[in-house]
Amino acid sequence: MKKKYKILITGGAGYIGSMLSTKLINLGNQVTVIDILEYDTRSLSHLYLNKNFIFLKRDVRDKKFLKKIINKFDYVIPLAGLVGAPLCEKRKKDAIEINLNAVKNLVSMLSKKQKIIFTNSNSGYGIGSKQKFCDENSPLNPISLYGRTKVDAEKIVMKFKNAISFRLATVFGYSYRMRTDLLLNNLVLLSMRDKKLDIFESNFRRNFIHVSDVCDGIIYAIYNFNKLKSNVYNLGMSKANITKFEMVKKIKKHIGKLKIKKIHNIKDPDKRDYFVSNKKIEKKGFKAKIDIDEGIQELIEVYKSHKDFINNY
Repeated sequence: MKKKYKILITGGAGYIGSMLSTKLINLGNQVTVIDILEYDTRSLSHLYLNKNFIFLKRDVRDKKFLKKIINKFDYVIPLAGLVGAPLCEKRKKDAIEINLNAVKNLVSMLSKKQKIIFTNSNSGYGIGSKQKFCDENSPLNPISLYGRTKVDAEKIVMKFKNAISFRLATVFGYSYRMRTDLLLNNLVLLSMRDKKLDIFESNFRRNFIHVSDVCDGIIYAIYNFNKLKSNVYNLGMSKANITKFEMVKKIKKHIGKLKIKKIHNIKDPDKRDYFVSNKKIEKKGFKAKIDIDEGIQELIEVYKSHKDFINNY
């Protein structure tokens, strides 16, 4: 039987957090979520009656409150944040306060016995080399404010002894707090709604990972912490280093009728273009399972059964 832990997740009502909280509770852990519920009040409703779940509607920037409760937990997983380059550019002050300063405050409150698992982004690699993979030793070259806040926060986290950081590939798939703005989720939605896609910078390449695999990777780190600690790992699917155009062709295969047009005079506001190696985490025993084709089919079924995602977009 696996050991049960007391786990704090900030931003736990979000896209990754809502699924991670559910999986951890299903394994018998006690999960406390801090979230201001800016986007969705229902993503954790299925957990409210569970005796192992505690929800606290508080701001992760509330240092006094965090200091009162932080010592109760075995693991801290800071997921609260403004995600993506466009949003961070719109809300620069919040991006710095939440993505960077709040993480710094959390780390400063931890005891030596506590453990932290951080999620960074592949966006820290910026524009990578066309000839070689980005691994964990590749230079970080974040172009966006989002990328810079995540890279700086990771540096702070990794100075703490009991720490692991995952540099996440672009995440896709259905979650309790659905995000239709993420690249693959968005392109499937637009394909179903419009039956056409305009693709800019179609040759830009990214790595991808299903949200469920992200959660499973974090859970793997919790139960194998000593094997992984004090290290940074890329977390994605090795066979999913593909260009936007390759991804759109996969979508067309599942949807059928789809008109694709390449746009050459518009630049990608979320500046990412890189090959990513996930060998380091795979050698430690974890490998993502859900491929892009499975994810596309899942999204099609979700959008068919939940028309509001398309109608409200």
